[in-house]
Order: sequence, then structure tokens, then C-alpha cells
Amino acid sequence: MVTTESTATAGGGVRPEKRAGDENFPVAMRILPRTTRRHLHALYRYARFVDDLGDEPLPGVTAADRTARLDAFEAQVHRLYDGHRIEHPVLCALAPTVVACRLPAGPLLRLIEANRVDQVVTGYTTFEELVGYCSLSADPVGELVLHVFGQADPARIALSDRICTALQIVEHLQDVAEDHRRGRVYLPGADLDRFGVRDGDLAAARASGALRALVRFEAGRARARLDAGAPLLAALHGWARAAVAGYLAGGYATLRALERSRYDPLPGPPRPRRRDVATSWLAAMVRSVG
Repeated sequence: MVTTESTATAGGGVRPEKRAGDENFPVAMRILPRTTRRHLHALYRYARFVDDLGDEPLPGVTAADRTARLDAFEAQVHRLYDGHRIEHPVLCALAPTVVACRLPAGPLLRLIEANRVDQVVTGYTTFEELVGYCSLSADPVGELVLHVFGQADPARIALSDRICTALQIVEHLQDVAEDHRRGRVYLPGADLDRFGVRDGDLAAARASGALRALVRFEAGRARARLDAGAPLLAALHGWARAAVAGYLAGGYATLRALERSRYDPLPGPPRPRRRDVATSWLAAMVRSVG
């Protein structure tokens, strides 16, 4: 049993969902039942808060400080699952979802571990290493969403992982400039070398031909993973299908935004158009019942 000290308000000092959530999530969110929306908002507040602990640049705060904060928050998650009284507003908001949806602790803890990794790892040599990082930073969210809908099983989770990894890669492609300013590069080192992209290319105002070619290549990899995960929709039923179609649609629409930018994310992250997201969502729903 999970015991909470208080019920968190909608504020709590936690910023709204990350960009991927802002772009993909609301497509289906508006039509979901209120209780489901509440559970999903609690999950995204948790994920956003953990990201803030690991990422938010505060004066005088070191990587060691951020790691210590992540460790302390992880201890609170363990208290939640051990049935102890908790006071943290984010976990107080999440506790009813943990109980009602029988959320496993593993995915929640992996999101914390991803942010620990961010404190010591600033780049990945191979695409396989990047995918391994996404298994901590992105895949757990999809698994938790499936639990909210009561439709989590190994086969569905495996398909969800493909979608979530693809969405994370797409976000990295949008954020090449911002990540570089923060000292992180999520383009695999082997691919940077293969396409002849240098560090200066990542700091430029506009993408070089080499960087455009690399972003296009990685976008193709992301699309292939979205396509590989798309059969998940047919394996879902009810509101779960509508929600996951929203995530998938957001990924495809963002890939189109990258294409419209001619694969140049350096002036600012290419954003999907709402009508493209809606069109992709409707197409995904139709294909899932075809």
C-alpha cells in the first residue's frame, strides 16, 4: 500500500511536459477519459521533474550535486513502493496512479538512472550505444503508459520501445544546437566521422552540407524504428490505441518538419505543424483497424 502525506496541486513548481510530450501527447489527450488524463499527467510530471533534476542549469550546481539530488529522489521512490509516508509533491501526485494502475518501480527508476548517466556521459560512439541510452531515457515512458491502460505485456512493450527510442532520436535531432551548447552530442561519434562532421559544424549558425546529410541519415533510422513499432496500434484496443497513435503521429510529423527545414536544426528546433500531427494521427488510426 502507498501512503502519502498530502495531495499535490497542479503547480508544485514542476514545468510542463517536455517538448516531445507537448508535441505528441495532446493529440489524443483531449479525447481521453478524465481519470486516464490524470494518470498520464502524473507520469509526465514525474518524468519532467526527473529531467529537471538532471538537466536544469543552476548557478554553482555541479554534476555531483545533481547526482546527489537524483539519489535522494530515488530514495523517496523506494519509500513510496515500500509503503512509507512520503511528502514530495510529485510523488504524492503519482501515488494514486501507482496503486490504480499497478505501475512497476523499474521504469520509474530507469528514468532516474538515465539522468545519472547524463552527468558523466556527454556523447556516444555508436548508434547502438545511443539506443542503449534511450532504453533508460525514453522507453520506460512508453512502458508506463501501457500500464496506465492495463495493456502492458512483453510483446507490446517491445514494440513500444521501438517507438519511444525513435521519438528520443527525433528529439535529439531537433535539439542538436541546444545540446551542443550544453556540452552534449547525441549524434553517434562513428557517424560524425563517417559524414565528416566536425565540432565546429555543430556550433555554426546554419548546418553544413555534411551535417545536413548526417541529420537526414539519422532521421531515416528514426523513421525505420517508428515503422517497426507501428504494429503496436493494432495490438491495442480502446483508448490506448488513440493515445499511442498520438505519439506515433507526433514522431512522423516532426520528421516531416525536419525534412522541411532541409535537415538543418541549428537555427532552432524544427516544429511539426498541428495539421500534420492530426493528419498523421488519423491515418495511423485508420491503418490500425484496416
